[in-house]
Amino acid sequence: MTGRPPSIRDVAEVAGVSTATVSRTLSNPDVVSEKTRESVFHAIQETGYRLNVTARNLRRQESGGIAVLVPNLSNPFFARILSGIAEIMSEAGYNVLITDTSPMSHDEHRFPEYFRLNQTDGLIILDGMLNRELLLNRGAPDARAPMVFACEWIDEIRRPTVTIDNRAASEMAVRHLVRLGHRKIGHVGGPPDNVLTTSRRDGTREALRAAGLPVRADWFYDGDFSLDSGAAAARSWLASKDRPTGIHLASDEMAMGFIGELHRAQVSVPQDVSVVGFDDLEIAPHFVPPLTTIHQPRIEIGRAAAKMLLERMRTPPQDRTRRPAPRVVLPVELVERLSTAPPP
Repeated sequence: MTGRPPSIRDVAEVAGVSTATVSRTLSNPDVVSEKTRESVFHAIQETGYRLNVTARNLRRQESGGIAVLVPNLSNPFFARILSGIAEIMSEAGYNVLITDTSPMSHDEHRFPEYFRLNQTDGLIILDGMLNRELLLNRGAPDARAPMVFACEWIDEIRRPTVTIDNRAASEMAVRHLVRLGHRKIGHVGGPPDNVLTTSRRDGTREALRAAGLPVRADWFYDGDFSLDSGAAAARSWLASKDRPTGIHLASDEMAMGFIGELHRAQVSVPQDVSVVGFDDLEIAPHFVPPLTTIHQPRIEIGRAAAKMLLERMRTPPQDRTRRPAPRVVLPVELVERLSTAPPP
């Protein structure tokens, strides 16, 4: 090599392919063979070539970044999903801008200006409670940045979605309690009107009915996925004379808040009541007691959403509306730990 910076032509020469193939591999690696990708990436490493992202984005009229809208960044549930998104987007040469939508949920005027002006190349939305009109009215249809939902979704907006079968997952949690011998089973739900709350509550009810067990309104406690709401549900449980012996909570954070409050009241889990969570957070196996829960493949959710968005971004705007919006449903599993046992 000379003293000049390595060029795409140098990469092509070392890889033994055309400059067009190098460009295609960098912009859309899925369309070339694995052998070609390996040759090009090896040549990039050997030559020290660095893609001029700014110039590429100007040629494409792109910003070079995507936005991810998250309902609560303090919730550890989202960390692995964001990691999966960042992994795929980084490989494709895009920056990831993460925005907490908590302050925006009830005030559409607080949405950032980049969102209104479509100054990102794509959106991944993890918040199903956002303003529907704002999401749909972002300028002319052929100028809107493509959008993908992950985890949560909005029924009225037909866009690609990556999720799990939340209803079936809650049925799985309740069946576990039934197998242990529990006949008095309750549930702590999430925020009102949230699609996950509805699905998980419906799954709990269906599993109880299928087992011939009562579905009692006083054993269905309100929550909002937070530690505090789990603790509040525990206080309601403690105040009741006729208590369920098994509880399925719609998030691990609520389950941990529930167990913590019972511990302060000197009530033992699982000796006095069994607890099943939902999510399988990193802390779940280290909690006391280790939490039985539904494992969500969160990194895979993030990766799948990012790949789906990249495909959408590469589809001409006029073709996006003609194609059906795909829905990817990833599998879950019950992870049995020490927070569940036969009833007292």
